[in-house]
Amino acid sequence: MTPGMAVENDSTTVALELAQMYQKGVKHLCDNGLNKLPFKYVLPNSDRPQPCKLPAALQLPVIDLAQLCGPNRCHVLRSLTKACEEYGFFQLINHGISSDVISNMREVSSKFFELPYEERAKYMSSDMHATVRYGTSFNQNKDNVFCWRDFLKLTCNPNNLQQLLSGWPSSPAGFKDSASTYAEETHRLFLCLVEAILESLGGDMEIEDEKLLNEFEKGSQLMVMNCYPQCPEPELTLGMPPHSDYGFLTLLLQDQVEGLQIHYQQKWVTVQPLPNSFVVNIGDHLEIFSNGRYKSVLHRVVVNAKKDRISVATLHSLPFDSTIKPWPKLVNEENPRLYKDTNFGIFLDYISSCEPKRKNFLNSRKIIY
Repeated sequence: MTPGMAVENDSTTVALELAQMYQKGVKHLCDNGLNKLPFKYVLPNSDRPQPCKLPAALQLPVIDLAQLCGPNRCHVLRSLTKACEEYGFFQLINHGISSDVISNMREVSSKFFELPYEERAKYMSSDMHATVRYGTSFNQNKDNVFCWRDFLKLTCNPNNLQQLLSGWPSSPAGFKDSASTYAEETHRLFLCLVEAILESLGGDMEIEDEKLLNEFEKGSQLMVMNCYPQCPEPELTLGMPPHSDYGFLTLLLQDQVEGLQIHYQQKWVTVQPLPNSFVVNIGDHLEIFSNGRYKSVLHRVVVNAKKDRISVATLHSLPFDSTIKPWPKLVNEENPRLYKDTNFGIFLDYISSCEPKRKNFLNSRKIIY
């Protein structure tokens, strides 16, 4: 073997070892000591986060679920419509999920990411169809630059939740009980919200709308626990890149560490965590269903050098095998159909074949006249 070949082989070995290390996730990197951001996580200058704060004058929409279910429903529905049309998100208070359920969910999420790597790795998979999947970055199969994020994704559809539980992690103690209770509670909350969304879009509920609500009751639900560890150089990377969510609505539970940013009025602004609240996103499916009236919002996650950040997102929509299309009552000669039919399989095929960016999947479903 010539010296040149030896150097080439050594370089290949190092590259493979680095690739394997990155695939193990950022929590593994941090647990093994890290004082400089690895090159794989360094974004191009144009994609790096710039310091920004939410302007003091901007009041984020706050929806009070207790008021929505009371005599002020009409007023709250108008506020909900404005939030969905102008912002694409809102904060939800008085949502009816107990503080115990929320604190238990936060606790088991945090403890899961504190487990030894070998325990977490039992659930590591690159299969987008896996019902339990531990991974890193945004899409580790396609990302050219990795994101500073580890995640655990659990399929928790309400119609077969008990069957799915057998594959969920057994550690830490109480994980299955806390996560399944949280899944059931957020599904109930989603149904309250989706009924209000339908009313805000189409007025009085009709018999066909009741059938639609029944379909949502059997709908899809995906829970994503996110871990964003302390980052040695947070100005060079992101926890998640700019993207929109593919489902109907996303309910996000944050801790009190800032991280979520939304794209509002052509700039990135930070969402200030509101204690005991959910941030609710409009997803791509709702934009399609509303025929463009309600927009899914671009959002991203920044990281910091001082604290780990944990969040739990539940993504809700119609059943996985359902066709998502514009609501017929919102389509007429004056408002022609703007989106093609889609379903979960089409979405998975799309993100499995390319690096997901911004709202590219939704844009691929638009009808060009």
